Amino acid sequence: MDCDSPCSPHGNTSPKALIRSDIWFADGNIVLIADCAAFKVHHGQLERHSEVFRDLFSVPQPVDQNLVDGCPSVELYDRPTDLYHLLIALYDGIYFQKHTAADFVAISAVLRLSTKYFIEHLRERCIARLAIDWSTSLPEWDRREHDGTDREGRYNPREIFPHPILMLQLAYELNLDTFLPSAFYDLSRYGPSKILNGTRGPPPIFFTEGDPEGQLARLSDDHLYAVFLGREAAQLYIHTFLESALRDRPSTNCANVGKLSAVHCVESFYFIHLNVLRSVGGIACGRDADPLYTLLQAAEMLERTDFSDGVKTCGLRMCSVCKTEFVDAVRKARLEVWELIPEWFGLREPRSVEDMN
Repeated sequence: MDCDSPCSPHGNTSPKALIRSDIWFADGNIVLIADCAAFKVHHGQLERHSEVFRDLFSVPQPVDQNLVDGCPSVELYDRPTDLYHLLIALYDGIYFQKHTAADFVAISAVLRLSTKYFIEHLRERCIARLAIDWSTSLPEWDRREHDGTDREGRYNPREIFPHPILMLQLAYELNLDTFLPSAFYDLSRYGPSKILNGTRGPPPIFFTEGDPEGQLARLSDDHLYAVFLGREAAQLYIHTFLESALRDRPSTNCANVGKLSAVHCVESFYFIHLNVLRSVGGIACGRDADPLYTLLQAAEMLERTDFSDGVKTCGLRMCSVCKTEFVDAVRKARLEVWELIPEWFGLREPRSVEDMN
């Protein structure tokens, strides 16, 4: 970005106050000015995609208007970085060849201004891209979590997905309510201190836009309260599930009932219970408020063969009936969690039992 080239004066603005961006077409016929950043473009290109720009450019300009590089200028009250990304999208298109968290800079900028200037095809493209990161169904969420896990099994979502605080701020700014549940849930999995401390937004393209390291993004008190309420609800759900689904096992239809081997099912459920408390849902692994993950891991223990009986590695010796019933209980519980998330974070009034049925 050419951030040091002064433009010709704009009204009473001194030449050095305007920064010429690298969106500067020699044959351009209009200069857009946002803050002190200038963009020389073609008004026909903007009018083609936006009725707002068409109406804006149709407003008669003063005959004594100062020109910028020989062209009339229009001042827009937008962030320079946002306008830069919008113009890039209008001229070059908007593509996301590699799924990374860095996409969010362009997505949020283009979405913000395509909403303002009624450029529907860009807005729809950005919404579709956000839907990949902020799932609206449980299967999509599971796919998202898989994408955020590397080949060694390490969960590192911030390389692929933006910080949820940034998404929450954008969602509230643009009324993107459909993405709020997954963003709140994602944030609630952080520790309380990290939730309170917030995160840094992306650095601006133009140095005049503030902190070169990016603005500090924090939630409002009301939204912090919602996050912590939801976090508590998630932790309580894990505890309740362990008590209801594991303590009373094995199944009443257990294939080993009345046999010496019945102890195998009892021991297996006890082991799952203990393992969830110690590791899967424990504070040490940072997933103590993530019931969707905890439940999935509990069910996957049934297929593992890397446990030790003190002599050799083995799997859990549980009968097929107990396995089937437990897997079904986990499946139903995860669906219930997904349905409850909007309630946990105050996004929807609690449903009655009749409504849920």
